[in-house]
Amino acid sequence: MKKLLIVLALGLFIISCNTNQQQMQTDTNPFFAEYGTPFEVPVFDQINPEHYMPAFKEGMKQQLVEIDAIVNNTDAPTFENTIVARDLSGELLTNVSSVFFNTSSAVTNEDIQKISKEVAPLLSAHRDNIALNEKLFEKVKIVYEQKDNLELNTEQKMLLDKTYKSFVRGGANLAGDEKTKFRGINKELSILTVQFGENLLAETNDFQLVIDNEDDLFGLPQYVIDMGADDANAAGMEGKWLFTLNKPSLIPFLQYADNRELREKIFKAYTNRGNNDNDKDNKAIAAKIASLRVERANLLGYQTHAHYVLDENMAKNPENVYKLMDQVWEAAVPMAKQEAIELQKMIDAEEGGFQLEAWDWWYYTEKLRKQKYDLDDEQLKPYFELSNVRQGMFTVANNLWGLTFKVRDDLPKPHEDAIAYEVFDTDGTHQAILYMDFFPRASKRAGAWMSSYRKQYTKDGEFITPVITMVMNFSKPSGDTPSLLTFEEVSTMFHEFGHALHGMLSDCTYEMLSGTSVSRDFVELPSQIMENWAGEREVLKMYAKHYKTGEVIPDELINKMEASSKFNQGFITVEFTAAAYLDMNWHTLTEPIEKETLAFEKESMDKIGLIPEIVVRYRSPYFSHIFAGGYSSGYYGYQWAAVLDADAFEAFKETSLFDQKTAKAFRENILEKGGTDDPMKLYIQFRGAKPSTEPMLKRKGLI
Repeated sequence: MKKLLIVLALGLFIISCNTNQQQMQTDTNPFFAEYGTPFEVPVFDQINPEHYMPAFKEGMKQQLVEIDAIVNNTDAPTFENTIVARDLSGELLTNVSSVFFNTSSAVTNEDIQKISKEVAPLLSAHRDNIALNEKLFEKVKIVYEQKDNLELNTEQKMLLDKTYKSFVRGGANLAGDEKTKFRGINKELSILTVQFGENLLAETNDFQLVIDNEDDLFGLPQYVIDMGADDANAAGMEGKWLFTLNKPSLIPFLQYADNRELREKIFKAYTNRGNNDNDKDNKAIAAKIASLRVERANLLGYQTHAHYVLDENMAKNPENVYKLMDQVWEAAVPMAKQEAIELQKMIDAEEGGFQLEAWDWWYYTEKLRKQKYDLDDEQLKPYFELSNVRQGMFTVANNLWGLTFKVRDDLPKPHEDAIAYEVFDTDGTHQAILYMDFFPRASKRAGAWMSSYRKQYTKDGEFITPVITMVMNFSKPSGDTPSLLTFEEVSTMFHEFGHALHGMLSDCTYEMLSGTSVSRDFVELPSQIMENWAGEREVLKMYAKHYKTGEVIPDELINKMEASSKFNQGFITVEFTAAAYLDMNWHTLTEPIEKETLAFEKESMDKIGLIPEIVVRYRSPYFSHIFAGGYSSGYYGYQWAAVLDADAFEAFKETSLFDQKTAKAFRENILEKGGTDDPMKLYIQFRGAKPSTEPMLKRKGLI
């Protein structure tokens, strides 16, 4: 008896300790209370890895309680008590997810990666628990079937339509055994996509080209040499030079390094990421992801994964995508072949004694551009100092929509390199918070992107303002030299700013439809149209100022930029379009793939006639857009949106760059509307007609 009392007492003590620990965790976890910061931005400085899993689990628990409340409501299903209630559910889960997944992309570490693997299958199961909830779907279906009699406005109709389709596309109509298989596929995909991204980041970070012989630096501009020295010093390799696979290091090395063997080494390291037959190899993962996707699509009644995805996009079906790509490809390949001939002539003239290879293209292109137009990046970079470009970008937004930007040093930041801005509308009211994070680091994945810590929506009549982030990987300041950008990087910055404007200027009621919550082939319109302003003479005069002298970029250089604007477009277009074909080929499989990944890739590229001197922009083992991101069957969207943005910018060119009527129409019909209406309808409301492909083809020099 005494022993039993001791056991009971010990049990109570353990329960009490666990309860106290849970209470302590609840009390100290930043996600379990209002942040208490200006504009409720996340308290990044207080969030630690151990806070995520409890918050994820509690967020999922709370959302299921909210879903149960919808299901168990004895009132007849209505738009408000079912559709709107579903949209508003899961606030805690949304909050922790937005912080975590932005962190895992830009400031990851071993703890974050461990959590990613742990939480991925849990979130997959949670999403399926909602999407496959038969009682919930029945209520949604009742409301959906009454839609013609509900007197809903356009946005409400779209929310109802997308909510219903999300259940159908989420497996709600599947039979019992099919639902079990569907859940299993989703779980496995959630794990594989995380693994693909982690492998790619590790492969990118693992490679180092270390140079200790100064002769191997011949051809490199001084800023590239200084950057290599800085990176070597930071890695504890004083007196040497370090080059990596991050674009600010990789690209100038390929453009300027005279040492052909080293160019080949770094190029092959880049194009073989995820393809080194080690524990970070992505070949089998890519094939498995594609196979699981087609299995899932078949379960849902779609011929292919591409049919499943495109059913929600402007393109509607693979045939329309291939039609556009074929039109571009047929015009671009002859240009690329002619460019290759010109580069080979230059090699022969120098008595190089070798055939042009992919690792030579960047190097000889820079030489040819200098020869043809007396222009290279080294002449332009001094005029594209990062802070000046940023201010020019802000000035464009001010001239178009009256937006102003103020640095907020008092706000918590996701990383010490980030800058926080408060954004004000034309009348001085608060519009959004914008974070910018410019420089590469080992904890940040490659590329550039926009995301949100909080999307804009309306709750209980209150307009919830967005918290947006822009993440880039530009060259860091080196010594006394500030961060100087290539014009391609300038365009990238304007591009991501366009996405940010889409998020910041959103004026929607429902989070599901807000900001960039639009189809993949429409989401790139706001981003790509902003690139147009970056290169306009009038705009260049606003921001392109020499970082030493303050001299505004001279007309002579602008003339050279304009004259060379179509230079190398064959390469650029072919390299990109080949990747779009590869994406579509992976996702128009009608059954699980049996071929080995590289064999499939080669067959795809041979079929379209990719010339050997050009490597597809993203090879399968590092094509993170489609295997770890959200662009599967959607990479073509950049090309599709190029048609839209070229046509849309013509509306400004027909009036003026900052025509207020046109800017107002673009804001009201595109930037503010999010996914509240059919994208083609929104475009026609802005432009007055469907887009023409002619402006895009002319801009690229393809006609």
